[in-house]
Amino acid sequence: MIKHSATLAINERLQAKRAAGEQVLHLGFGEAGLPVLPEVRDVLANAAHRNEYGSVVGSAEARQAAAGYFTRRGLPTDADDVVLAPGSKALLFGVLAVLPGDLVLPQPSWVSYAAQAALVGKRVLGVAVPEAAGGVPDPEVLDRELTRARKDGAEPGVLILTVPDNPTGTLADAALVKDVCAVAANHGLTVLSDEIYRDLVHDSTAVHSPATELPERTIVTAGLSKNMALGGYRIGFARVPRPDVRAALVGVASEVWSSLPAPMQEVATYVLGEPPEVRAHIDASRALHGAVARAVHAEFTAAGATCRPPRAGFYLYPDLEPLRSKGFRTSTQLAEHLLDHHGVGVLAGSEFGDDPGALRFRAATSLLYGADAEQRRTALRSADPVTLPWIQRSLTHLRDALAAVFDGK
Repeated sequence: MIKHSATLAINERLQAKRAAGEQVLHLGFGEAGLPVLPEVRDVLANAAHRNEYGSVVGSAEARQAAAGYFTRRGLPTDADDVVLAPGSKALLFGVLAVLPGDLVLPQPSWVSYAAQAALVGKRVLGVAVPEAAGGVPDPEVLDRELTRARKDGAEPGVLILTVPDNPTGTLADAALVKDVCAVAANHGLTVLSDEIYRDLVHDSTAVHSPATELPERTIVTAGLSKNMALGGYRIGFARVPRPDVRAALVGVASEVWSSLPAPMQEVATYVLGEPPEVRAHIDASRALHGAVARAVHAEFTAAGATCRPPRAGFYLYPDLEPLRSKGFRTSTQLAEHLLDHHGVGVLAGSEFGDDPGALRFRAATSLLYGADAEQRRTALRSADPVTLPWIQRSLTHLRDALAAVFDGK
């Protein structure tokens, strides 16, 4: 049985605690945590009359806008290569359903990849990530594990890469992506590149997409839930260069979700055209995500955790191994203690395919920007958001909680 998604479950649990009046620091859910750009709201309102079914692949205008989005990022794309859907999650599932072979998965990795593979009957071959970054496997380990897996009767066919990464908040550099793609090519793998965080690299370093290395063997998925904080709009889009895979994906789409809702196709057309106000909104979001993630990273490392510095998005993946001397033995035990005794909600590393005995977890920093839309707008506009009193209170809450846990409380 496929259980309730861990990310959605922790969000619902923390929301329930807040509704009950408990003081909770919400680091458990990867929602972008920002208000809707007014111009986007206007586009949606003006499209409210659109109640007809649309094309399964998406409107010509939306696909052309998505093609332009990819092309401006160094991936020349024709509108015919694009498929839109209600969220990139649906596209990831559809692609896994139509591609042959078992799934090769860097670990730790986002919780839904392995679950979706199970839903479509694929085995999962987990491969450790290197110290440099998450989201991609260690190339040498990948080559060795693929050879071993085939000897054991597995049929590796699909390699998921996440560039930039969730859960570690890091970005694999061009050399690492190139090395991994070379191994994938040697073993005949199709690469599924999840690039939903690519617009949120804190220092604006260009993302080196696997599609640059393997243009015909790489499918790229993206969406507007992270860069534009439109998770509830459920707008995803994919670059699918192979006609046979695209046709099979459209077949799945036609039977499962029919099409992206027509009003959302108009939102996609507008946003993916990247007018100045959209670019400015994403720039401000990127700066806010980076500032708060760095501040939270500083709290973890000051307390004694080891943690990769955040490079993109709004995630951290701290390792609190020193707490083993305080009696902690699993990431789940540690996460439950933080929530039950200190009101800090995080997601245990075991949910991401990590070693359950490791004292690692994912902390999402994007719900610290404010309790309401006005506070979040203020944070988005602030030149120094970390100094805002409500963000300072969250940092103090985390600091006090970590101090207490390291003191054995």
